[in-house]
Amino acid sequence: MEIKDKKLHRVVSTAIIHKDGKYLIVLRSPKKKAFPNRWTLPGGGLETDDYIGKPKTTIDAWYYVVEDSLRREVKEETNLEVDNITYLLSLSFIRTDGIPVCCLSYFCDYKSGEVKLDDENIDYKWVDLEEANNYDLVEGILEEIQMADKIIKKNKNI
Repeated sequence: MEIKDKKLHRVVSTAIIHKDGKYLIVLRSPKKKAFPNRWTLPGGGLETDDYIGKPKTTIDAWYYVVEDSLRREVKEETNLEVDNITYLLSLSFIRTDGIPVCCLSYFCDYKSGEVKLDDENIDYKWVDLEEANNYDLVEGILEEIQMADKIIKKNKNI
């Protein structure tokens, strides 16, 4: 596979949304460039509109741009509001079209809303860890949900 540009990356983020002991997974559209027809987590790409034109946090920069972008993506894709966004890990991969991707994975709490999907995803499920094993998840997603679950239970002393 040829990498299109070795210096530029697409920056994306994903949300492991926690609600009542379950996690939201979504089935990607068959039209998606990365992982079509696979179960994954809501999320998407950072856009310059996520910060350009908004007030800077400091004289030169914007803070919490990825977290704000993730809130926007979750709202666009699922119609949900999330809270307590916490960084979990980062990973990189090369899409089938040669675009390098840096993905930042977060976990967060469900805040409000009813799931209503946009055209990027065609189905959704709220699953616990055991149920998640029954879905064709993108590689690594199950392990990320397990990591987040362990942290959430530790923080809640479960």
